[in-house]
Amino acid sequence: MDVILLERVEKLGAIGDVVKVKDGFARNFLLPRKKALRANEANKKVFEANRERIVADNAARRTDAEAEAKTLEGVSVTLIRQSSNTGQLYGSVAVRDLVEALVADGHKVDKSQIVLDRPIKAIGLYDVKVALHPEVAVTVKVNVARSPEEAEMQAQGVDVMASMFERDDAGFTEDYDPNAEPGEIARDDAEEEAQG
Repeated sequence: MDVILLERVEKLGAIGDVVKVKDGFARNFLLPRKKALRANEANKKVFEANRERIVADNAARRTDAEAEAKTLEGVSVTLIRQSSNTGQLYGSVAVRDLVEALVADGHKVDKSQIVLDRPIKAIGLYDVKVALHPEVAVTVKVNVARSPEEAEMQAQGVDVMASMFERDDAGFTEDYDPNAEPGEIARDDAEEEAQG
């Protein structure tokens, strides 16, 4: 199906472009969200008559988005969640959680603006893209931790999971005898001389 784009759509085109898309994409996404019109003669005339207004509206929305992007620049959100000893979360961090955290910080963010490929299921630092406008996007740091102290350590660049599983060099280590038979219990040399 050929459509006329009413706004810039990533990986598709800019305002006014006539592009060929699959019927389902047009019917289920572009047309209901008023991102495009069917490319027929009547709609082409309507678009050309309203082109200046559509471009001006887009420029105004982009200006608002750029102003909001300045407030979101360098923002970091900390989410405290329960997790297993290996760092896997009980549950996950979804778009709704990120929206609630950003709104609590005083930012105007909509659920549809957060681009999260898959839910966050482990503790750590993540970069999440926030698309405020088709032409304006900002990256927000998300710090998922089990406690505020752990979040502080992660923010300073410490890998919490790696430090938790560091080898204990001061602990007990058993001497390895390469000549020992499998299943044989290692004995002290003094013990062996006393028996031998």
